[in-house]
Amino acid sequence: MNPQPRTPDVPPRPSLDGLEDKWVRRWEADGTYRFDRTRPREEVYAIDTPPPTVSGSLHVGHVFSYTQTDTVARYRRMRGQTVFYPMGWDDNGLPTERRVQNHFGVRCDPSLPYDPAFEPPAEPDPRRQVPVSRRNFIELCERLTAIDERAFEDVWRRVGLSVDWSLLYTTIGDRARAVSQRAFLRNLARGEAYLAQAPTLWDVTFRTAVAQAELEDRETAGAFHRLRFHDGERPVYVETTRPELLPACVALVAHPDDERYRELFGRTVRTPLFGVEVPVFAHRLADPDKGSGLAMICTFGDVTDVTWWRELDLPTRAVIGWDGRLAADPPAGVPASPYDRLAGRTVHSARERVVELLRESGDLDGEPRPVTRPVKFYERGTRPLEIVTTRQWYVRNGGRDAGLREALLARGRELAWHPPYMRARYENWVAGLNGDWLISRQRFFGIPFPVWYRLDSAGEPVYDEPITPPEDMLPVDPSSDVPPGYTEEQRGKPDGFMGDPDVMDTWATSSLSPQIAGGWEQDADLFSRVFPYDLRPQGHDIIRTWLFSTVVRAHLEHGSLPWTDTALSGWILDPDRKKMSKSKGNVVTPMGLLVEHGTDAVRYWAASARPGTDTAFEVGQIKVGRRLATKILNAARFVLGLGEVPPGAAVTEPLDLAMLAALSGVVGEATEALDGYDHARALERTERFFWQFCDDYLELVKQRAYGEGPQAASARAALHTALSVLLRLFAPFLPFVTEEVWSWWQEGSVHLAAWPAADEPPAGGDPALLMVTAEALRQVRKVKSQAKVSMRAEVARAVVRGPGAGDIGPAAEDLRAAGNVHELELDASETITELTVTVALAAQD
Repeated sequence: MNPQPRTPDVPPRPSLDGLEDKWVRRWEADGTYRFDRTRPREEVYAIDTPPPTVSGSLHVGHVFSYTQTDTVARYRRMRGQTVFYPMGWDDNGLPTERRVQNHFGVRCDPSLPYDPAFEPPAEPDPRRQVPVSRRNFIELCERLTAIDERAFEDVWRRVGLSVDWSLLYTTIGDRARAVSQRAFLRNLARGEAYLAQAPTLWDVTFRTAVAQAELEDRETAGAFHRLRFHDGERPVYVETTRPELLPACVALVAHPDDERYRELFGRTVRTPLFGVEVPVFAHRLADPDKGSGLAMICTFGDVTDVTWWRELDLPTRAVIGWDGRLAADPPAGVPASPYDRLAGRTVHSARERVVELLRESGDLDGEPRPVTRPVKFYERGTRPLEIVTTRQWYVRNGGRDAGLREALLARGRELAWHPPYMRARYENWVAGLNGDWLISRQRFFGIPFPVWYRLDSAGEPVYDEPITPPEDMLPVDPSSDVPPGYTEEQRGKPDGFMGDPDVMDTWATSSLSPQIAGGWEQDADLFSRVFPYDLRPQGHDIIRTWLFSTVVRAHLEHGSLPWTDTALSGWILDPDRKKMSKSKGNVVTPMGLLVEHGTDAVRYWAASARPGTDTAFEVGQIKVGRRLATKILNAARFVLGLGEVPPGAAVTEPLDLAMLAALSGVVGEATEALDGYDHARALERTERFFWQFCDDYLELVKQRAYGEGPQAASARAALHTALSVLLRLFAPFLPFVTEEVWSWWQEGSVHLAAWPAADEPPAGGDPALLMVTAEALRQVRKVKSQAKVSMRAEVARAVVRGPGAGDIGPAAEDLRAAGNVHELELDASETITELTVTVALAAQD
């Protein structure tokens, strides 16, 4: 839509206060950001919006990254595209469960029956959580997320996100459940999803499996213990940080080139305390420089143990259970004594007891040696992960398939990255995968696997013959729905069935956000208009999880990328340069900032950060944004207060044409930057010109603009043109103040107006004329300031010398009027290398 000027209606005292409430309501009532699904795909710009996790409150980091995405959406809309910009809530998974447990003081016990009259404690005590059935627990999850989601929406509307709220979805809703289950069933049918009993990284606090992408290494204090194994009468020493895993030891290993142990390869030694014969192997992963060079293989102490166990085809002696305690009974081949002194203990307690027993037996050589080492944790957990053997669902992701790995690397090269260097993070992650994607979780508030298992005559599940529903039955819950051909009475009985008890990892659902929002297999017309999407915006820290997993799902299901471009935002850092996060307790919530400083000011801070760059939270920068928004109000009030532009008035004066030529260059630079997803450069260039426009050009033409005749009309026409263009350039970043000013004199919304073209400001001017004339005026004003006289004080004589002085001629009258100069001389002397102005002030009364 082209701008349609009308008689200005400028409020007598314009203010930034209250603009958010005013325009949020107006935009919603007018459907300003409503997606037009009648437009063809080539006119659609589709954004795969990150669904924020609903587990408490948003923090300023969310505002930071989502504002950057919103600038893209607003820009594309002004470029004439209809923008598919949905919002979703990621409301399933562990964060929601933890919040519900703490908020209501309950814990889920699936063995309990459903209580339709249950109400949580009036005064919850997180230390004494009340056990409830799974169904009761899920109802509480749904109750709390509904409250959180309303609060989230209020914040996002205040931030001015131009999403189409009619497209809202949740990752636990029926649509998301049907899409997730359909995608899983198709993965299963194609052999891309499979069930396997295997060593699994396990969080003992939450009692759930953890995927490789959810791991983080944390430096943890421990100690090396030097243990004496026995080769006949000769001692063999092993150093370990986990002596409590002695009963799980299945072998020792050393590097093939380690001469110290070559004679031991192929033989057996006896473990201390338990006297179990274990073989000694050679393996390339053993480090001869670590400890004694001889490592203990236990099932399982770490991921290297899993590698050795698999490659050396070793037996399993599991001792740690799902609860993080040592099993009640010893593994096969391990004597009951002294294992009975360890049974039921926590890992820490068992370690202390084993060390005591080793001292008593004389098998501890010296005292433990303190060490700090990286230990794997679940990113949301507080205790080190264990490795236990469990049955889990996996999706193939190239971790064990070189061909698929290369195909997914090729997808990464096909994707346009902003900034480009972020692609290396994707490639490093894919190249470093050591297993397939574990997608099952032993939790409750999630999307269940659409699978049942036939029970044999003994009531044991037949896992290799899963029962699946037809797609038209989706979504299903195997814990309450019945598989085809069975009745509810057969649940849990011999020759009957049982439902899969697990739920999908939240990333297994979030990885399908393009399909969920786009109506895959539910709204074919919509899906054809948005998929593949144009943009995936997200944080750089979840390239390995959300971005990669979405690429995997689209590659497997559609044979394509899910989007053409991805724009990565950085972290928000606290004053100590540490990442802001809820777990660290250093977050700043946004609503107070939005109320105190105004939304446009906070958005200015967010949009000023370079793409992909970690940025410190800085209130000072927000205050700069507030001053900018205030200046836009005041400058617009001045320009529109000069009066209307006479019909047919043309921009004819050289200084006016020079300003518009400079503005044309800004339009070109801002457009190029936003086309390349560099919002910060576009904002910086526009802001720099705006301040020059206010400080220089407005002051130079003010007197002429107040006058009459074609010269005054030229100034007013140039000012109106510049104001229109500048408001549109600022609109993606400062939506409220620009919409307010636009409404004073233009029809419709600035956010539906056409983005300015580089040739919209009339051509023919020389930007250098504005620059040199403005510099001359600055020097005149500097002299007045130093003399402590008014800026309107008369200058008897001013002499401008140096490069460019002779070019000021066409703007000489504007310079004289702005500086109140009685006599102006222009001296283009070539002997002076810098422009200088000699000023003689008139006598002051």
